[in-house]
Amino acid sequence: MHAVIDTIRQFLLTWGYWAVALGLLLENAGIPVPGETVLILASVLSYNRHELRLPWIIVVGTIAATTGDNTGYWIGRKGGRPLLERWKRFFHISTEHLAKAESLIDRHGAEAIFFARFITGVRVIAGPLAGVLRMRWKRFALFNFLGAVIWVCVIAGVSYAFGSQLDRLMAWMKDLDWAVLATAGVIVLFFWWRGRRNVRS
Repeated sequence: MHAVIDTIRQFLLTWGYWAVALGLLLENAGIPVPGETVLILASVLSYNRHELRLPWIIVVGTIAATTGDNTGYWIGRKGGRPLLERWKRFFHISTEHLAKAESLIDRHGAEAIFFARFITGVRVIAGPLAGVLRMRWKRFALFNFLGAVIWVCVIAGVSYAFGSQLDRLMAWMKDLDWAVLATAGVIVLFFWWRGRRNVRS
């Protein structure tokens, strides 16, 4: 793990915001590269070395994550299930993650794209799978963008705040994904309940 972190750190020091863009673009397009780790390390470097600036990391990260998911969506929509199966085998994406993503999208529709952003493994396959399942693009694009903004802001902001404690941060971020997901779920349920209540009254 330390070797991977050192490699990504050097990549960031050499290529700066382009490294952030590439890491998040590829991960969200469906290629299992460590995009979240790139975002964390970029934000830590912003705190410790100031070669990168946090606001620009957030802007670049949001654009790259949104573009990546849209790219994956259209690849999935054009290629269909056979392409997804080949993609899964080629990139060693587990059947478990694929099944989890498909179940999430089947149950919750476009809203699942928002939640998928916070689940490691599912985040990689959500865009292509939404295309395969022919989800309406406008709803996909909306929830994809909202999820990207919140995910990038939270990950980058927390990483910057804890920039002096990288090892502890990397372990804690796994739990943070679920905490943010749970909070988002409570918010969605509240608005759903309020909408139902308004309809009844």
